[in-house]
Parts: sequence; C-alpha cells; structure tokens
Amino acid sequence: MSKRFSIEERVRWSDVDHAGIIYFGSYIRFFEIAETELYREMGLPYSGAFEELDVYPVRAQFHSDFHSPAYLDDLLTTELWVSHLGASSMTFRFEIVRTLSTKGTVDEVLVTGHCVLVTVDRVTLRPRRIPEKLRQRLEAYLFPENQIP
Repeated sequence: MSKRFSIEERVRWSDVDHAGIIYFGSYIRFFEIAETELYREMGLPYSGAFEELDVYPVRAQFHSDFHSPAYLDDLLTTELWVSHLGASSMTFRFEIVRTLSTKGTVDEVLVTGHCVLVTVDRVTLRPRRIPEKLRQRLEAYLFPENQIP
C-alpha cells in the first residue's frame, strides 16, 4: 500500500527576510530535507547511497506553487510522495503545510510542487536506469499521476 513520507521542520532565521516572512527559495530547503530523510527511511542514507547505487539523482526540473507565506518559527510539515517512476527519471511531489504558528493559520497548505529527478552515471553523468533496489523502495511511496492523494 502506498504512503506519503513526511517530516516536520521549523522555519529558521536563515529562511526569512527582515519582516520574519519566509523567502520563497527557502521552501526548496524543506523539500531537500524531506528527500534526504526519505532516502534514510528507505535504508539508503545519502552518506552512502550514491556509492552503493552507483548513480546520482540529478534535479532536471523543480516546480513550486506558492499559496501562503510561512513565518519565523512556524512548524511546517513537508509531505513527499512519488508520482512517476520511469526508466531513468522519477517525479517527487510535495506539499508543505503549517502545523504550528503564532501568526499564521494552522493546517494551511503553503506550497505544493514537484521535482523531476534523473538518475545519471556517476562518471559519465549520462542517464542510467533507476537501480532496482531504489525502484523497489520508492514503490512504497508511489501514487501514479491519476491517483494523487
């Protein structure tokens, strides 16, 4: 059965402008933390995953839709799931929701988006099939495009 992966993380001082409102580019940090922790959850921590799998996951595309701002010290939940597993590419979808705040609305969806990653050979940097070990572990988080949760 497919599932979403989620993490909680606070908005830090380095994420915001002088007014205490998150800088839009900081949302990428939350996505990257979720992606890193997903790999750890799958038993493939970044510290050794790419040597073990002999590929790098290169970000070919990153798209986000901004819905509402986060504020300094908000607690955000980032949910991540897989919507496509191709031969050498995969699409991770994400949703960032405010979980706790003194300024903003709790349970408000702040950002949604997706990231297309292509697995490439670590030497040639040419596309390579997604390793079977990675594919099998990502399938637990797979919701095909027509079944997005």
